[in-house]
Amino acid sequence: MRAAKRRVEPRLKPLRANGFSNEIVCLVDDDPSIRKSVARLLESAGFKVQAFSEPAPFLKYLADNLVTVVVLDIWMEPMTGLELMAELCSKSPSTRVIFITGHEDPAAEATVRAAGAFGFLIKPFDADVFLNMVGRAFVSAGA
Repeated sequence: MRAAKRRVEPRLKPLRANGFSNEIVCLVDDDPSIRKSVARLLESAGFKVQAFSEPAPFLKYLADNLVTVVVLDIWMEPMTGLELMAELCSKSPSTRVIFITGHEDPAAEATVRAAGAFGFLIKPFDADVFLNMVGRAFVSAGA
């Protein structure tokens, strides 16, 4: 009896050759180790990163800069990622928002997806999946 062949999914190709080297990804996460590791991952794929430890400095940055893609932690203080997304929708409706969270929360995921979030990932997430999601967000935004 022959063993059934298992289908192996191909690994996603790195983004370095896809022309994103001038694109800036904003990252808002209150956990310094997550901020550092996600920023390094994005930089390794050729993205530039503007990282923020809390929403207020990011909103100040947003007032003077075009933000195409932002990666947000959902559960931050004093403003949650959900509240920050509401601000983004009014101030920069074309910004693509990717949420990351360390807590599986189907209700929060449903809420952010209904509000128009581009993506939602649970930490720890697959680097290739994340980087390709960021790349697709830029393509979707016409960058």
